[in-house]
Amino acid sequence: MPSFDVVSEVNVQEVDNAVNQAQKEMATRYDFRGTKYEIEFDKPKLQVKLAADAEERVAALFDVLSSKLFKRGVELGSLEVGKLEQAGGMMRKQIITVKTGLETDKAKIVVKTIKDSKLKVDAAIQDKQVRVTGKKIDDLQDVIALLKGKQDELGIPLQYVNMRS
Repeated sequence: MPSFDVVSEVNVQEVDNAVNQAQKEMATRYDFRGTKYEIEFDKPKLQVKLAADAEERVAALFDVLSSKLFKRGVELGSLEVGKLEQAGGMMRKQIITVKTGLETDKAKIVVKTIKDSKLKVDAAIQDKQVRVTGKKIDDLQDVIALLKGKQDELGIPLQYVNMRS
């Protein structure tokens, strides 16, 4: 029986590369010369820490980072942007968490969307993904088109992998 998996993944190496590019760009920017700022990527926690001595500079760091992530193909919808916090002294910090995998509540919404469409397919949650099976590949392609159309409502970037016939 044909099947495919619906996942929400992020290439961690591309995030790391984007952080490195952002660090290089910030080192050459005139408006950041002589100021304190920091961009760090914690790979095990999948968190990017932005810190600077003013709120406007933290916003500028985020703008540069998000543009680098976008150019490297990382979906900005997979970022969870934290609140701007005091980091000691005049420093402000912001933590950006990279979300990977479908959370259970989002996976349930995906399954419900598929079932409400009345297509002749089965959808089941498996770990951090949703497996969709059907008798015809055309039905599976209809599911992919349906989910692509509803992606804005779901609020998460989705990928469709492991198509088997």
